[in-house]
Amino acid sequence: MGEDDQALARAVPATVGNDSTPGLNTELDEIGTPPEEEGDRTSGGSDDIGDISWTVPTVTLRCPSNIPGLPGHHWSNAMATPIAHKGATAGPKVLARTTIQLFTEPDLVTQAKAYFHDVQTTDQQYEPFITGDDPPPIDLNTDIMATFKPLLEEYYFDETRFDTSLEQLGIEYPTLRPAR
Repeated sequence: MGEDDQALARAVPATVGNDSTPGLNTELDEIGTPPEEEGDRTSGGSDDIGDISWTVPTVTLRCPSNIPGLPGHHWSNAMATPIAHKGATAGPKVLARTTIQLFTEPDLVTQAKAYFHDVQTTDQQYEPFITGDDPPPIDLNTDIMATFKPLLEEYYFDETRFDTSLEQLGIEYPTLRPAR
């Protein structure tokens, strides 16, 4: 991350009343092992992999694409920044490396399966809300997409002409305001 990214990461939290954030982390957290005690588990956010993660061992990777110290699901966490772009492009590299490691170190897969069967799913059985007989609701957004998709196309990011979506929109980066 560059100094422009750090300047934005220090300024935005102050805009929403959090003056304690020193900017972006510059060091990686240590990778840990699954917690030994059930009470030691922490949540890492929401996802849409419930049916999968209750069926097979699942790896969840999180990429640093937000500015620390901001409230979740809030305008200040908007993802159209170079910070978000860097996180979103670094993540697939980690995913690819993890996949290679799982293929080249089969013991990791054996350990994941053991944890899944012996710890994660020992006392709980998952029953999905949607059954195999439920048809996918592919018609729900047809009218909305037909109306709005053509209007949004002019805002699609054109990576052949611009380095960032902000550049495409004509926004100077970082745009900083004095703290209130």
